[in-house]
Amino acid sequence: MLRIENAPARATRREWIGLAVLALPTLLLSIDVSVLYLALPHISTDLDATATQQLWILDIYSFLLAGFLVTMGTVGDRIGRRRLLLIGGAAFGVASVLAAYSTSAEMLIATRALLGVAGATLMPSTMALIRNMFLDPTQMGTAISVWFACFLGGMTLGPLVGGVLLEQFWWGSAFLLGVPFMVVLLVAGPALLPEYKDPEPGRLDPVSVLLSLGAILPLIYGLKTLARDGLSPVSLTTIVVGLYVGVVFVRRQGRLAHPLLDLRLFANRVFSTSLGVMLLTGVVMAGISLMATIYLQVVEGLSPLQAGLWLIPQNVAMISTAMLGPVVGRRFRTSYVLAAGLLIAAVGLAVLTQVSGTGGLAPLVAGMTIAAFGIGLPMPLLMGLMLSSVPVEKAGSASALSETSGEFGIAMGIASLGSLGAYVYRSALTDLLPGDLPSGVAAVARESVGAAVASAQQMPGRLGTELVASADNAFASGLNAVAVVGAVVFAGLAVVAARLRTDESGPTDVPDAELDAVLDDGAQPALAAERSA
Repeated sequence: MLRIENAPARATRREWIGLAVLALPTLLLSIDVSVLYLALPHISTDLDATATQQLWILDIYSFLLAGFLVTMGTVGDRIGRRRLLLIGGAAFGVASVLAAYSTSAEMLIATRALLGVAGATLMPSTMALIRNMFLDPTQMGTAISVWFACFLGGMTLGPLVGGVLLEQFWWGSAFLLGVPFMVVLLVAGPALLPEYKDPEPGRLDPVSVLLSLGAILPLIYGLKTLARDGLSPVSLTTIVVGLYVGVVFVRRQGRLAHPLLDLRLFANRVFSTSLGVMLLTGVVMAGISLMATIYLQVVEGLSPLQAGLWLIPQNVAMISTAMLGPVVGRRFRTSYVLAAGLLIAAVGLAVLTQVSGTGGLAPLVAGMTIAAFGIGLPMPLLMGLMLSSVPVEKAGSASALSETSGEFGIAMGIASLGSLGAYVYRSALTDLLPGDLPSGVAAVARESVGAAVASAQQMPGRLGTELVASADNAFASGLNAVAVVGAVVFAGLAVVAARLRTDESGPTDVPDAELDAVLDDGAQPALAAERSA
């Protein structure tokens, strides 16, 4: 066994100030996403955007962000994480200005695409630099918690900031918001952030880059199309194509001496389990958030801004526990803290099963807040486990995989749990509809709860009222079903997390076989001399 007695160097004031600089792009990206939803009606009016163009304005950013994350994570390991971060920050700033002054929907779609590619450079670079700057596990846990808190804080501030900007200025101000953030990053970054890159990176394989895009982009597009339009030849074909290219990509990585994605990362049980838990957590929370947002806006009749304000308590709860997680993790076994957080989240989703078609606002907000409180505990800890379980020169790739799994989790959650909610809604509505409702109206109502409410507004008094009540109760049934599935998933993940063997604080024990694998990867060869029986 190997025992490393020397404590890692602790971060100084420079690293903590540098963390504040790293938090800027994190805060910006989360604000940017939430602000755009508020700005979209203004954009569509000003640029005369069609419904299809509006969808592309929203989706093109996430498509290219997800598609380029793996590539950019590896590029950062090769050319330098700080360099890539600064290049991406400059590109994001320029693209933000172009987006703000777009003169057509096509131009805005193109600039949003540029923002997606630039955004793919920011997130993996920030997390990988945290791995370099904070070598002490305790400090790294705190730094990751701050990173998460900034991301969630942006989600909380987004509706408020967006509402103020759109009330006082034109829609382009939502994009210009990012420019000062990037200026600060470009000025302060070179002085406060360290540079790091893999000393033996090898050549970047262009074929692997193309294959990764050919796998991720069709999969994300297919899942989004499936969630929006249901199963269709387009969604099915793109998903199959993405899966096939993904298999080709994986096989190629196994043959390359310097792969774009090092598949050996997945051999580490802590890494692969943490990544899997984060993926499934994203699936559940994306599906639940979709159903909750529709409930607030359609069933409760709130505006998008009002709905966003009612979701602030869950963001505040998640921020508080994200900061609390590492503190609790130092007092108790990490795996138990992970399990406890997931169980609390399961309880929150159980509360959501009590939401009904009338008077469901209180249990909805309470359930979402409890679930967010629980999720906030394991998320920073899981990210810390992932980063600390891989060689430092692979931190960029590990961060990119984490971000990519998050994008897949959102797409899969909306597609799978959204489809489940829609199926239960249609089934329940069939039994609840008034018997004398015209068949054509009933068919429209089965499409969605929004369509049902719109149809009810055209119906005479009693029929319209009964149709709305039936649709509201049917949608609540769909929400309840999604909550049940989510609670079961979280309970199962809690069992997996409780059995996960994680490294405790203090001296680290590394089995001989694991040390050989690390040394074969070229990580910290000086440790070989410290091997002991």
